[in-house]
Amino acid sequence: MFRFEDPIYLWLLLLVPVLVLVALLGHRKRKKQLKAFGDPELLKDLMPDVSAYRPWVKLGLAVFAFALLVVMLARPQMGTKITHEKRNGIEAVIAIDVSNSMMAQDVVPSRLEKSKLLIENLVDHFTHDRIGLVVFAGDAFVQLPITTDYVSAKMFLQNIDPSLVATQGTDIAKALNLSMRSFSQQKDIGKAVIVITDGEDHEGGALEAAKAANDKGVRVFILGIGSTKGAPIPLQEGGYLTDRSGQTVLTALNETMCKEIAQAGKGTYIHVDNTNDAQEKLNDELAKLQRADTQAVIYSEYGEQFQAVCIIVIILLIAEILILDIKNPKLRNIHLFGSKKPMAMLLLLIVPTLAFAQSDRHFIRTGNKLYRNQNYPKAEVEYRKAMSQNGSNAHAVYNLGNALMMQQKDSAAIVQLENAGKMEANKTRKAMAYHNIGTICQRHQLYGDAIKAYEEALRNNPNDNETRYNLALCKRLNKNNKEQQKQQQQQQQQKEQQKEQKQKEKQQPKPKEQMSKENAEQLLNAAIQDEKATQQRLKKATQQPSRRTVEKNW
Repeated sequence: MFRFEDPIYLWLLLLVPVLVLVALLGHRKRKKQLKAFGDPELLKDLMPDVSAYRPWVKLGLAVFAFALLVVMLARPQMGTKITHEKRNGIEAVIAIDVSNSMMAQDVVPSRLEKSKLLIENLVDHFTHDRIGLVVFAGDAFVQLPITTDYVSAKMFLQNIDPSLVATQGTDIAKALNLSMRSFSQQKDIGKAVIVITDGEDHEGGALEAAKAANDKGVRVFILGIGSTKGAPIPLQEGGYLTDRSGQTVLTALNETMCKEIAQAGKGTYIHVDNTNDAQEKLNDELAKLQRADTQAVIYSEYGEQFQAVCIIVIILLIAEILILDIKNPKLRNIHLFGSKKPMAMLLLLIVPTLAFAQSDRHFIRTGNKLYRNQNYPKAEVEYRKAMSQNGSNAHAVYNLGNALMMQQKDSAAIVQLENAGKMEANKTRKAMAYHNIGTICQRHQLYGDAIKAYEEALRNNPNDNETRYNLALCKRLNKNNKEQQKQQQQQQQQKEQQKEQKQKEKQQPKPKEQMSKENAEQLLNAAIQDEKATQQRLKKATQQPSRRTVEKNW
């Protein structure tokens, strides 16, 4: 497999036609100047040594050498090791509902965003499995054919939104039928269709499609997302979606429908809420499926091929220097260090420069191989060697930051990634550095720092949907975190106030009760009078006859 490591330099090839055009204009100007001296045929006889084709040969050699220099800068590489890797896994096609009802926010941040986050975590959980993506609403189409390329799966996942399907509604049957056609022809491997929806099936036929899938050995899992109470559907321009009568539409999870489809497909119904329970249940269910060996062709190593291009460039430049503009078989008028001296000196400077560049790039390539094999400590050593050879190599600094990040050396990784972001001239790579800084800060719940890093990444690469999603998620989490901190501070203040109040009460001396002699005599007289009145009431009561018999005396 052939590729370019830095294909952006190939844009310099657009200068080739410009150089040819400049040469043609120069040749035309020279012809006009010669005509001013006399007849062209007479001039040919007066200048017998002048060659008509040698200047064009020299021009062709120079332009070709320039084009090869551009190719050399782009770093051509060839896959040197092809392996047919055996993988033991399952096949899973995820059908995600992208109808407008999935924009409801009864699940944070919304049903659709929660579904995408769930799928991303599922992809991270996969190791040797195949995965495919199907999006559906009133219609359905394949977003990603079944593959083991998890990076592409995440990239396609970030672009999913309701605008992908023009026909709105929810047709689960069409999604199931399309998912069935997305599997490979391998028969001894466990296959599953994972449908993520709110269960509002507007077309029907889903039960029959699930039964047909089960008959072919495919299990159907239904992930119902949302609440059964219902929630409005927010619009981008503000407000909520309304029906024809002007009433706000409330979309609710139809759990009954979801359970029936899952039962028909011999799968499992799982309710998705704001917790991670659904993720764990789905992983457990998929682990029960039969796994089989599959093969994948992998180019595991790439070798640099610019050395051969460099040799060709050197040969072309030497040839261009040796070829003269005039006919001279005896080469008596060769001036290698005349007008050609600057080009020769440039050639002498290029060769040692390339040799020096090859040294630090060699360490980077070695580190990349170790990094791909998940040997991050040794990869770190190679990247540091590359930096010792060329401290201004932003590629080596960026790779070192990634190696440190994979070893959980997050503070050191942030330092290197920040240096890479400052040194890197390529905006895409600079955005990648700041994106990784944001990922580290987000992992440590430093949402404020993560937001700053993601914003800087988007300034350099506004089209990065993954960074945009992480930025929105961090802003929401940061807002919730601030509210929680505010509540905790208020509760802490209340506890401290209560504690201070109790301490003040303990510190205050209790007043001693003192009674004067006059008050004591008054209380004693009052007690004597009460005693006399009580005795008189008892005496009258004993003189009267009893009117009822008491059966129990407790």
